[in-house]
Amino acid sequence: MGVEGCTKCIKYLLFVFNFIFWLAGGIILGVALWLRHDSQTTNILYLQLGDKQAPNTFYVGIYILIAVGAVMMFVGFLGCYGAIQESQCLLGTFFTCLVILFACEVAAGIWGFVNKDQIAKDVKQFYDQAFQQALMAESETNNGKAVVKTFHETLDCCGPDNAIAAITPLWREDLCSKKDSLLKSTFESSSCHKKIDELFSGKLYLIGIAAIVVAVIMIFEMILSMVLCCGIRNSSVY
Repeated sequence: MGVEGCTKCIKYLLFVFNFIFWLAGGIILGVALWLRHDSQTTNILYLQLGDKQAPNTFYVGIYILIAVGAVMMFVGFLGCYGAIQESQCLLGTFFTCLVILFACEVAAGIWGFVNKDQIAKDVKQFYDQAFQQALMAESETNNGKAVVKTFHETLDCCGPDNAIAAITPLWREDLCSKKDSLLKSTFESSSCHKKIDELFSGKLYLIGIAAIVVAVIMIFEMILSMVLCCGIRNSSVY
């Protein structure tokens, strides 16, 4: 007993797409956990300047990705099982979950697009505040110098921009990596503002590609699940 012909082909095609969807969920979960524990981001975003913590907007997006990856793995398993069992109830539940996931992905994409520049901007402002404190060195308890050194060592950069680097080279030997000579660091070192932009834009670009691939898979799965559900309903064996 069961569906026949083209509907049977769709059944196995949906199973394959769901297996890919399940794998994609596992990959997204793994990438999100990697981004969460990446040495560059953790070294920077765990910093604390006095009573002020580094901006955590980036981690909000990462936690959303972790939740999405886990839910995708569950929904992918549900779709595989529903397709094999030819269950209208499971397929209907699977379709509903896909619609909800797709809506959440669109909302997350809009949120990410709106905040993509804000994340780097907040981190750069945090760095600038630490840099100013490091230059002033108001007291022994001021940890601005330690924060700035962490930025410089993690991102292999020096100073907020090259203009300031050229005008005020005296702080370089104290705050920047000593592996570079003063002359080399003055003319060749990248600004930390540029490095911060590269750090977050690269990771957001990776997340964006993953989101587009998953969205395409979800659209195909929604179509296939509805076609299979209708085929099961209209099948003569039922």
